[in-house]
Amino acid sequence: MKFFDDLRNLDRNNIGGWPKSVKGFFVGLVVVVVLFLGWYFYISGQQETLASGQQQEVKLKQEFESKQAKVVNLDALKAQLAQMNEMLSQMLRELPSKTEMPALLVNISQTAQAAGIETEVFKPQPEIPKEFYAIQPIALKMQGTYHQFGTFISSVASLPRVVILTMHDVSLKAAKPGGAKDAPPSDGELTLEGTVQTYRYLGDEEAKANDEKAAAKKGGH
Repeated sequence: MKFFDDLRNLDRNNIGGWPKSVKGFFVGLVVVVVLFLGWYFYISGQQETLASGQQQEVKLKQEFESKQAKVVNLDALKAQLAQMNEMLSQMLRELPSKTEMPALLVNISQTAQAAGIETEVFKPQPEIPKEFYAIQPIALKMQGTYHQFGTFISSVASLPRVVILTMHDVSLKAAKPGGAKDAPPSDGELTLEGTVQTYRYLGDEEAKANDEKAAAKKGGH
């Protein structure tokens, strides 16, 4: 055919002298290649967008299913929360009240004495109010045997009211006889020194007053 004969006889150094049919073929070929490349890159971009959209769809479905499960169990969760709040309220009210606190501190001191512990320092510090309870720090220094301290802790736990003692910056060391710094330790004697904390619950009026103070302080800032 003449077209193929023209292709075989093309002069690459004289593109302007090529037959119109050949020029039209190459122009069409270039247009097709450009269109193909444009289509390819466009489709590739769309595929990435599609893949991203599918991943987002999966994520949104998971979030929906999670929230739907929470909504389905909302009533049960509310009932469980109410039950936990009631249990917390009961546990807090098992702690000493404000009016019981002075007598409780005396009982703790007397319990140490009854266990045979020598109390050098037993000094209640200012209370630290919290949302539902108050912390009562006690600075103390006591001397006794390991067995006596064990008896003391056990007796405190047996007091009529729930008494919680937590240790803070407390050291327990072998005691020195007569307080001599360089003397050898007494046989079995230990010195407990530092701060312990006990707790009491706040009455409704106290808790409300603390909330108002906290709100006023926050508003002042």
